[in-house]
Amino acid sequence: MHRPKNIAIVGAGLAAISCARTLVQAGHRVTLFEKSKGVGGRMSTRRSPFGTFDHGAQYFTVRDPRFAQALETAPGVCRPWSVTMVQVLDQHGRVAAAGLPAREPHWVPGPGMRDLAVAWAAPITEHIHLETCVMAIETDALHKGQWQLRTRGSDDSSGVHGGFDHVLLAIPHPQAAALLRTLPPKTSGSAAVLQALDAVSVQPCWTLMLAFPQAVQPGLTTLGPQWNAARSTHHRIAWLARESSKPGRGIVERWTVQASAEWSQEHIHDDVARAQGKLLKAFAEVTGIRAQPAYVEAHRWLYAKTDKPLGRSHVWDAKSGIGLCGDWCLGHRVENAFVSGLELALAVA
Repeated sequence: MHRPKNIAIVGAGLAAISCARTLVQAGHRVTLFEKSKGVGGRMSTRRSPFGTFDHGAQYFTVRDPRFAQALETAPGVCRPWSVTMVQVLDQHGRVAAAGLPAREPHWVPGPGMRDLAVAWAAPITEHIHLETCVMAIETDALHKGQWQLRTRGSDDSSGVHGGFDHVLLAIPHPQAAALLRTLPPKTSGSAAVLQALDAVSVQPCWTLMLAFPQAVQPGLTTLGPQWNAARSTHHRIAWLARESSKPGRGIVERWTVQASAEWSQEHIHDDVARAQGKLLKAFAEVTGIRAQPAYVEAHRWLYAKTDKPLGRSHVWDAKSGIGLCGDWCLGHRVENAFVSGLELALAVA
């Protein structure tokens, strides 16, 4: 049996948590560093006075038996979303294909998408440093042959965490590339990895969240269309979902609207108010809902949906002890993130 290794993982999304859980089960010591306030990455949930919004990943499907087996370790967390999707044809809300059942089961954790990540991270919570941004990977000043991480906290405090045999990056590929460039010159494999990352392409996405509590009254349960989810060809909108149709989400009428990649890229530098206004107008055009929402919020994802993946599940350089994983290695599905983190962990272990 190999000696236990001390391993740093940068990120705390599903790929990172999948990787960490597997390494801990193999007997290694793992520490995660996450710049946000919580775990989950784009398996994200936004809370509001009117209920939750899945403003990142909307649902997931299960095709890999290893993913199915892992889900069994969190019984009761995920439930099927019995949704019938439609294809919205144009800006007038005309439907091209109505009443089409999903081709495979669509699953959602509850009460929000983030809750699967929270459940899986529970055994390693004490090893996760939140609101801690990794700024550089350096040769450890005290331990020869090991790595140290230079970090910055949300309060601008700086820190150094050392003694790591391996450093694994489970973050969007542009952020991973930036950290790889902080490595000492001629670090094994880093130049080849950086060249491979140049071919990866991930699209941005503006997401709009709306709540209509006025729909909760006698004789009125929903506003607008009778469908609960749609893929749209409107030039501004790619996806719409009635959050309140998901199991365990509450009865207040809520919608999550995801902008198209092209529109998001064109308006990537818009301020929040401008993006909100344009998407709200498009939402009304597609759904026919022209009532004023009681809650409006927008979020910009810089790295949302993989356009051109890396083409392999992970990157691992045993000589340097540096590895990379993330959904962008294989695609954009939730399962891609899980498989990427799992297979990196198996390579390291």
